[in-house]
Amino acid sequence: MFGYWSLYALPAGALIDFLIGDPHSVPHPVVLMGKLVSALEKLLRRVFPKTKRGENAAGFALWAIVASLAFLVPAAILMLCYHFSKWLGFGIESVMCWQCLAARSLCRESMKVKKALDSGDIAASRRAVSMIVGRDTEKLDEKGIARAAVETVAENTSDGVVAPLIFLAIGGGPLGMLYKAVNTMDSMLGYTEPPYKDFGLVPAKLDDVFNFIPARVSAILMLLGGGVLGFSLKNGARIFRRDRYKHASPNSAQTESVMAGLLGLRLAGDAYYHGVLHKKEFIGDPLREIENEDIPRSNRIMFMTAFLALLIFCGLRLAAQVLINAL
Repeated sequence: MFGYWSLYALPAGALIDFLIGDPHSVPHPVVLMGKLVSALEKLLRRVFPKTKRGENAAGFALWAIVASLAFLVPAAILMLCYHFSKWLGFGIESVMCWQCLAARSLCRESMKVKKALDSGDIAASRRAVSMIVGRDTEKLDEKGIARAAVETVAENTSDGVVAPLIFLAIGGGPLGMLYKAVNTMDSMLGYTEPPYKDFGLVPAKLDDVFNFIPARVSAILMLLGGGVLGFSLKNGARIFRRDRYKHASPNSAQTESVMAGLLGLRLAGDAYYHGVLHKKEFIGDPLREIENEDIPRSNRIMFMTAFLALLIFCGLRLAAQVLINAL
């Protein structure tokens, strides 16, 4: 959106994320998005009729308002900043890019699960994994906890790293923030149980649309990244071809299947959400039992995937910028 300076902001923001992640002391726009979603949900539930069609309409209205603000506010801020100073615009957009990514935070939180598992404290392990998964964790055993952590790293390699990089490369900070808003609305509203079954339908479906291509790009890059690191590229490709649609979402199993194949594990299976059992197919083959060390292995694959994505997308963005300037 803002030429070469916007391009430079992407690797700068990614580098900050890869190195330090999101410090809890720094205000995060996702928190503001979450507060806006909660406030609008309360308002729109009162405004729209409590019917299936009414709740669908309310969910769409919420999505449209939040998505519009998530794009327009950062765009206005950057236009103002770049108008006064290219360096100011670059600095602010670098921060936006940083806050759109979650590689280091994903690694840090999943490694807390490993640390708790290594200590033998099952209660602490369940608490740690509950911070990064949406399923019920009260009854998970050690292997179930490790499996949940690996699955989360696999899925969020797309949602938290590669997909934001794609949108940032295409449209800079504003489009990256729009993607984060779409992802946030799905995580807050996209459930199949009441009271979100109808209200959250549109946010959930639109999240599937936004992630359709990024999930598949992420899977291919994860295969390449795993191969570079010496994991079984052949088995990763085999499980990806076989199991990439074994999920209610058209996107979630794309990277989970690759991770399962690279590590030689069986992931997924039945899980409880809000006390309700969800029947799920297994992903991958149990070539061996999962172990605690699979959590750092999954993180190494995630970081290599992120590095390849950054390299490729920045290269494509640079080529596009050169072409635009030449026209």
